[in-house]
Amino acid sequence: MTAHLKASPDTCAWGYFDASLAPVAEVDSGDTIVIETVSGSPENLPPEGFHVPPELLEIHAQSPRQLPGHILTGPVAVRGAKPGHVLEVRIHDVQLRQDWGWNIIRPLAGTLPDDFPTARKTTIPLDAEAGVATLSWGLKLPLRPFFGVMGVAPPPNWGRISTIQPRAHGGNLDLKELVAGTTLYLPIHTEGALFSCGDGHGAQGDGEVCVTAIETALTGTFTLIHRDDMTLTAPRAETPSHLITMGLHEDLNRCAERALRDMIDWICALTGLTREDAYMLSSLAGDLRITQTVNGNKGVHMMMDKAFLAA
Repeated sequence: MTAHLKASPDTCAWGYFDASLAPVAEVDSGDTIVIETVSGSPENLPPEGFHVPPELLEIHAQSPRQLPGHILTGPVAVRGAKPGHVLEVRIHDVQLRQDWGWNIIRPLAGTLPDDFPTARKTTIPLDAEAGVATLSWGLKLPLRPFFGVMGVAPPPNWGRISTIQPRAHGGNLDLKELVAGTTLYLPIHTEGALFSCGDGHGAQGDGEVCVTAIETALTGTFTLIHRDDMTLTAPRAETPSHLITMGLHEDLNRCAERALRDMIDWICALTGLTREDAYMLSSLAGDLRITQTVNGNKGVHMMMDKAFLAA
């Protein structure tokens, strides 16, 4: 079964995750859902001549931002999903919904918060057919769209939290590997899991150093699967070729340690190798990469080629 969830003032939450938020859609485990998203506040709108999804303007007018953060579509409840289990999110397709994106530099934000004292907003034309963004000096940058934010509801005792900081529930992971064909695994913290997504990116480098990517509206096609045979304490992902673990913390050293420890655990579970051998393999063949340095909680992810895990 395939459901379709459009973005609207009734289906979007602006700035927050909250376990008490009522689901706007409900699916069975194994169902596929197409989710439309929008991005940006009124000051991020483009000049005349670009297509602006009308629901974005409706959200601006009718849905005040509750906390600093992103516009998310959802949440979607998965029947039977229970706390302590895992939501498997298979990302089948990610498509642009508009012909522009935006990027901002903001004083006191980003990886160099004191180096750029003047705010700047740039509208970036997007060509979906050619698969490129045209930057202001003429560079044709290849598009590789993905959702910066994909997450389930946080633990109920956390209350309402901003979408900005990535945490155990996922959220603002800003992991550019989460393109179509990738699977994301999220620990479930409340009944139904309550999956939401947003923060569409047309392209982003590891780090997202100036605080934004090419921010844009996307449509995603996902299959949501309740996994009662898994337990996780942090998000993981899997591409056709690689395993990915993620470390989230204010300190990049702690991020690296968490991503590495989780990779060692995953290698051991899949192969039966000792922890010492998995540690060695991680040193010889694993890649630690900086996911982002701009969301309060920073991110490091580790990638391991699955070919090295074959017997």
